[in-house]
Amino acid sequence: MSNTSSRVSEPVDRSWPAGIAEDEAGIQWDFLRFLRATAVNKVAGLTREQAAATPLPASPRMSALGVLKHLTAVERWWLSIEAGGADLPSLWEGSPDPSWNLTEDDDPRSIVEAYRGEWAHSEKSLAGISPGERARRSGEFTVRWVFAHVLQETARHVGHLDILRELADGTVGE
Repeated sequence: MSNTSSRVSEPVDRSWPAGIAEDEAGIQWDFLRFLRATAVNKVAGLTREQAAATPLPASPRMSALGVLKHLTAVERWWLSIEAGGADLPSLWEGSPDPSWNLTEDDDPRSIVEAYRGEWAHSEKSLAGISPGERARRSGEFTVRWVFAHVLQETARHVGHLDILRELADGTVGE
């Protein structure tokens, strides 16, 4: 195992979206940013061993790091490639979905850095595209639908991270 195996990530600032929202795309981004920060904060302070643990027998590949790797692949595919039409490689090549798999070099800091890097790709890929437009890759979805899908998937996995964090070190709450 690499000498970075215990590198931890630091928490990030997050703020609840404003209650009066008049801009559809803006409120979607605000909620996604809130959920992203919550996901990152769920692994902040965990060692590699804690964050790589797979304590759920029914989901033997689900670790906190695996969830973040999967969310990175979700953003890459749905926001950057499908909605934004970016020419980037998919992070989902293979079956079963390899985005959950960890390597020896994966640690909280490197996984969070990759996830945060994907945020920049997503925002750049969708710059200037309105929610009612068709997804640029396939045209099978509106950007609005893609955003809703990514929001629900991210929120669902933040719930998984709640459980994984509590099992790792007893920490609960947002």
